[in-house]
Amino acid sequence: MRSAPFALLVLFAALPASAQQAGDADKGKRLYVQCTACHTLEAGGKARVGPNLHGVIGAAAGTRPDFTNYSDALKKSGIEWTDDRLDAWLKKPAALVPGTKMVFVGLARDQDRADLIAYLKDATK
Repeated sequence: MRSAPFALLVLFAALPASAQQAGDADKGKRLYVQCTACHTLEAGGKARVGPNLHGVIGAAAGTRPDFTNYSDALKKSGIEWTDDRLDAWLKKPAALVPGTKMVFVGLARDQDRADLIAYLKDATK
């Protein structure tokens, strides 16, 4: 018979990286600097090369009415921006949605993605 700690370890290992690691919003803010050329965060902010990200958590992908340059692939993806989906997107957008217009290649480090998601959640409420 296996112990409860072992069962918890197996369960923890099965969780997506974003659920396993607590993000640090301050570190995420520093990572977000590379996103500012394409995205704004403030409520009512204008779309740039990419959509405004205010309220992105829980939103459907490819549906912002003030941004019209979504790829057909993203519009048809059916994705809701949860922590797990954002983690997969930030890891490698083209792997999550083949045919996306997103030029960002991704963040390889699990902790960087967790930090950026924490910042997005904090900054786009």
